[in-house]
Amino acid sequence: MSVLKNYMETYNRDHQHPVNRALHSVGIPMIVASLGILPFNPLLGSSLFVFGWILQFVGHAFEGKAPSFFRDPTFLLIGPMWFWKKLRGTATPADPGAIS
Repeated sequence: MSVLKNYMETYNRDHQHPVNRALHSVGIPMIVASLGILPFNPLLGSSLFVFGWILQFVGHAFEGKAPSFFRDPTFLLIGPMWFWKKLRGTATPADPGAIS
């Protein structure tokens, strides 16, 4: 099994609750967008960043599990990959991007 596939499967196991998945599908793009906006509009960029993280932590409260990146910071990169797969429609039911 590839390292990336292992990370994606672990991320999937850590993100099963539908509310958590829905909040991540909003929070992740907010965080990613905030990084590009921050230099040009610090108030908007920082607001998106903070609110995006709040959504993620609220989602994990529903999940009942700590965020994956607490165990391994690599998961900070896996989340945006999950969202990209969801956006492109390339997620399979076993993938983290497969939100029903």
